[in-house]
Parts: sequence; structure tokens; C-alpha cells
Amino acid sequence: MPRFALKIEYDGAPFAGWQRQPNQRSVQGAIEAALAKLQPGEHAIAAAGRTDSGVHALGQVAHCDMTRDWNPFRLSEAINYHLKPLPVAVVACAQVADDWHARFSATERCYLFRLIARRAPLTVEAGGIWQVKNPLDPDAMQAGADHLLGRHDFTTFRATICQAPSPVRTLDEIRIEPVQTHAGQLLHIHVRARSFLHNQVRSFVGTLERVGSGAWHPDDVKTALAARDRAACGPVCPPHGLYLADVNYPTDPFA
Repeated sequence: MPRFALKIEYDGAPFAGWQRQPNQRSVQGAIEAALAKLQPGEHAIAAAGRTDSGVHALGQVAHCDMTRDWNPFRLSEAINYHLKPLPVAVVACAQVADDWHARFSATERCYLFRLIARRAPLTVEAGGIWQVKNPLDPDAMQAGADHLLGRHDFTTFRATICQAPSPVRTLDEIRIEPVQTHAGQLLHIHVRARSFLHNQVRSFVGTLERVGSGAWHPDDVKTALAARDRAACGPVCPPHGLYLADVNYPTDPFA
């Protein structure tokens, strides 16, 4: 059975997350339903990451197995036709080796968090960015974020319901990028690692917002990390500013 890699973009607002769930609308379920229109029967696709309810994606990657040897472009077009009108789209498709796996073949996941400080309510970007009211200090936020780089026990920054067997992860990048805009103080927070714990990125951002607002000192992030205690974490930020931006592989299947 030919295997295909799919690069997927979606607005997470109307979904209960990526993972298929009984009586809940999910991104996985939507794509599997579209595949069933092309190839009758049950489909079980696998993804690089299971995004939570409300989290978006610009570059989620999944794979599916088909009985027919589709042209990848035609397959993506057909899936997108049957996904309408849901806010999900296959933006790239490629045939891959039978043993290629969207999750286990991945070497890195890259997340983007969009945060804006302004008083006026959001209009065009409402639902795609986290808004706070008070100005932020991006240099202080970066100083706090630097304490998180490297290999650590991230117990403080993972959800209590996280099912990962170990809280130890290696964080390769966390970068605060001010973005030029006339609509407020916009920050893009780039986070990159091989794998993440449940709610890890949102825990990072909620804590760093406290640093940026002046409520925490940058060194307080180091103290929270060393505590290995969920209670030491700052507030967990809402999901709607978070995007799974990209997934990296030893060889890019979509190149």
C-alpha cells in the first residue's frame, strides 16, 4: 500500500484538538472522513504531534496509507475537496517509503506562539493571537527564556496529566522576536525541540509573559525550573496563540 506524507494547515478553534475523540470534532477525524470518501473503509492516520484543543497548525505532518497509487498532487486536491468547509487544508503531499512515519521519523518540532500587547480589542486577528493589555519587555523575556535552553527536568512546565514517562527534554531554541506592526506590540516566540511535554510551550509562554510584564525577574524562571514543581510555574497561557509551525526530518519529504 503506497504511503503518503501530508503537510497540513488548520485553524484549531472549532476542534477538540488533533486526536480523534468520540462525539468530538477533531482534525484527525476530519481528515480520516475525507480519506474514506476516496477509499471506503476505516482510516487511521498518524501525526507528528497531537495538538490540543484550540491550537493551530501551519505545518503539521501526518501520513496515510492508500490502496491506490495516487499522484500526490491529485490526492491533496481530492482530500481538500472533501474537507470543505472545515478550516483544514493539505498544503503539500508526497509519496514516502513504507517505513516512513510522521511521528517516529521526525527529528524536531517547531512551535510559534503569537503574543500581542495592546489595549484595543483585537478584530481581524481575534482567535489567532493571545492579547495582553500591558507593555512587555522582550529583552527581559529572552533573559528568562535562556534559562530554559538545554537538557532539563521540565516537571514545572508540564501538565499534571502529562503521560510522558519522563519529564526530561532538550530544548534547542526559545527565541523572542519583536515583530513590526502598527496595531500593538507584537511578539513571536519560537520554540524548537525534538519533542515536547503536554502544555510545555504554553507553560513557557505564560511564565515569560510574567517576566515581560515585570511581575517576575528573569532569574525567577531559573528558580521555577529548578523547583521541579508544577506549582512554581507561571499561569498557563490560552491555546489560541499557539501554532505547530514545522516538523523537521532527516530528509524533507516535501522538498
